[in-house]
Amino acid sequence: MAAANLVGTPNPALTQAPVVPGLTAPNTLGQLIRGSIQQTIDITKQSENMSMGAIAGQTDMRDLVMAVANAELTLQTVVTVRDKVINAYNEIIKMPL
Repeated sequence: MAAANLVGTPNPALTQAPVVPGLTAPNTLGQLIRGSIQQTIDITKQSENMSMGAIAGQTDMRDLVMAVANAELTLQTVVTVRDKVINAYNEIIKMPL
């Protein structure tokens, strides 16, 4: 029996990426960056809204702490990615033509 006969045709369910409703993959690096920046802005706004709710006594402190920690982690990630991009740019500039 040939090895090709043992393998058979690939199962489409196993070869295609899973589909998540409402989620589309970015087509370009620009779209990926734009989406990431928008997500960072949304997380920061959510944290600010939670802070305002806590001041007004409408938000649970536990939820506020989680929102602020999430915003802080997001900001640290953005700064780290920015630093990596700048370092990569500087390395490319140093390369001889």
